[in-house]
Amino acid sequence: MKKVISMMDRTSRNDFGTYAMVIAAYIIVMILQSAGLLSNHMRGLLVPFCIYAIMAVSLNLVVGILGELSIGHAGFMCIGAFTGSFFSLMTEETLPGGLRFFLALVIGAVMAGIFGFLIGIPVLRLKGDYLAIVTLAFGEIIKNIINSLYIGRDGTGLHFSMSSANELGMDMASGKVIVNGAQGITGTPRDSSFQVGILLLLLTLFVVLNLIHSRTGRAVMAVRDNYIAAESLGINITKYKMLAFTVSAAIAGVAGVLFAHNNSSLVASPAQFGYNMSIMILVYVVLGGIGSTRGAIIAAVLLNLIPEMLRFMNNYRMLIYSIVLIVIMLVNWNPASRAWIERHNIRYLLRRKNGKGGR
Repeated sequence: MKKVISMMDRTSRNDFGTYAMVIAAYIIVMILQSAGLLSNHMRGLLVPFCIYAIMAVSLNLVVGILGELSIGHAGFMCIGAFTGSFFSLMTEETLPGGLRFFLALVIGAVMAGIFGFLIGIPVLRLKGDYLAIVTLAFGEIIKNIINSLYIGRDGTGLHFSMSSANELGMDMASGKVIVNGAQGITGTPRDSSFQVGILLLLLTLFVVLNLIHSRTGRAVMAVRDNYIAAESLGINITKYKMLAFTVSAAIAGVAGVLFAHNNSSLVASPAQFGYNMSIMILVYVVLGGIGSTRGAIIAAVLLNLIPEMLRFMNNYRMLIYSIVLIVIMLVNWNPASRAWIERHNIRYLLRRKNGKGGR
């Protein structure tokens, strides 16, 4: 019983440390900003840091907690971004900014979650490389569909086309093209801010950490560790896989809405929502330690901050960035370093136990 209580205390401390890390980072940034020590360029990176951290935490739920390899996560972000941006433009003149942005977040999360559920029905029957290939294909399909979609609005309502804006059949003089194929969406309200990004990151942590430590989370991890044993214990494997995959997709949709409202134009380009973006998010999860929520956040921020800090080195900055990636990977996954960390944790627990015993 004491061992269980000790484990619960350790888990609570870890969660508290994760929340405290995010709040401390926010306070430090606010102090630096009020002192005028942050450049305009660095201030412009604050919201993207939050976006990538949210994406890393959401993907860690699938890769680290569920144990499935997904490399199409940017597709869910793309869905959330375009549905949230479309909603904001449709209601820009009828709803106040705060309420509009809140509803855009909800709609983006719901739409991404629905697509996650629909994609998960056939996809989660696969494992390993097959699952990775199918999720990759999903991300590319979503991007290409959006690039061929045209939506306009005039006095008679909405008009859709999959060929060109000229085929919308709307009054171009009084109407407006909202989604313009490969040119995407322009004019999305700039409702994102660093404060909003931190709040959404804290909300993401609250949802994910509570899910992991709940009975549902333990069932998900049981499926990850040994799905045959989990099934023999009566755990509905499909149900818990779908739950984790859908929640992860919905959180990615929230990150997409935050991304869309931080840019004046939104384009479903490979750089923003393509294969490279999905791989980069996966890199955050792997380098931060698979299954480590705090590590995923730290990796997401550092791996976006390092290239910016090395801009003065021009062409050599990406070389140094690559070397840093390799070093972090070797240190993080080296058996000797992991054994040292484990010994350090054990010694800390023993000292704490002896300290309590002496009181």
